Amino acid sequence: MKKTLIFGSIAIGLIAVLVWFASKNSKSPIQFETEKPFKTNIVRKTVATGKVIPLEEAEIKPKVSGIVEDIFVEEGAKVKVGDLIATIRVVPNVQSLNTAQGGVKNAQLRFENSKTLYERNKNLFDKGVISRQEFEASQLDFNSAKQDLSNAQNNLDIIRKGSAVGMGKTANTYVKAEISGTILEIPVRKGTQVIESNTFNAGTTIAVIADMSKMIFEGKVDEAEVGKIKNGTVLEVSLGAIEKKKYPAKLNFIAPKGTEENGAVQFKIKGDVTLDEEFFVRAGYSANADIVLEKKDSVLSIKEALLQFDKKTDAPYVEIKVGDQKFERRDVELGISDGVNVEILKGLTLKDEIKIWNKTSAKKEEEKEE
Repeated sequence: MKKTLIFGSIAIGLIAVLVWFASKNSKSPIQFETEKPFKTNIVRKTVATGKVIPLEEAEIKPKVSGIVEDIFVEEGAKVKVGDLIATIRVVPNVQSLNTAQGGVKNAQLRFENSKTLYERNKNLFDKGVISRQEFEASQLDFNSAKQDLSNAQNNLDIIRKGSAVGMGKTANTYVKAEISGTILEIPVRKGTQVIESNTFNAGTTIAVIADMSKMIFEGKVDEAEVGKIKNGTVLEVSLGAIEKKKYPAKLNFIAPKGTEENGAVQFKIKGDVTLDEEFFVRAGYSANADIVLEKKDSVLSIKEALLQFDKKTDAPYVEIKVGDQKFERRDVELGISDGVNVEILKGLTLKDEIKIWNKTSAKKEEEKEE
């Protein structure tokens, strides 16, 4: 009787184990979760790297060659048109100086000769010996010689010192601001030798002045994106030196010719940046510009990670829940994407539940079924 009870208990236990294993194997080893489509705004954009620079920037050059005698401003100072920046002490050219000195001597000889004739003719005219016409001719010659001597002396002074008596601040030795703005750079110091701008030389830069209230973004975009933008496109400029701040800008220039850099063709772009008074934006800040290529508001969307693609046709599809852990394939038509969310044009509604597909889990499931 005892043996019968023992063997009966063992048999019941084995049956229970077999039933448990059967129920366990009948269930799917993977429990897939689902997500529903949603409405959101999708913006497709690209990023251009570059910097912000002043719209108006001028390099101030000297009008004469020489040595910087004095500098009256510092970098960062604000100036107006005509403000004095520096003075130049002229180092005269020996040949020009010699010619000018010879001109003064010749003018002096002519002046003294004309003066002698004038004084002699004046005495003769007062005595009634010569006519008024003859006297006036000698007077004219004397005045002309006097003016020539003055011109020769002024010419010598200009060659020797860069200015002459009566010129004041119009002298070539005065370097003045040509635009209103901020002094960005003064690359010379007192005692530096400078060269005037001429046909064969760009000249030495005394100062760089820019209007800091008008800034532009200058950057580059890849050839794959340049065809998708146009003048007037809105930009959002982020500066490396100012965190969590974006400045609106409007594209106003796209280079007609690209340059090759590291095997890729890049095109220069420019855009007017709208500044505010919250931060002072300095020239040369590194910047990134988000360029909006396409934007759609409140469109039916899903996460791109939910998409699957047919192995033969590469057509996109998702798996829709039709029962407890049961799914069927649903082909979809896609719109724009921002890399995270993608627009759904056809194939889904807001009520559909989409399988959160995991490639690793799916592969294990296929192997187990095999």
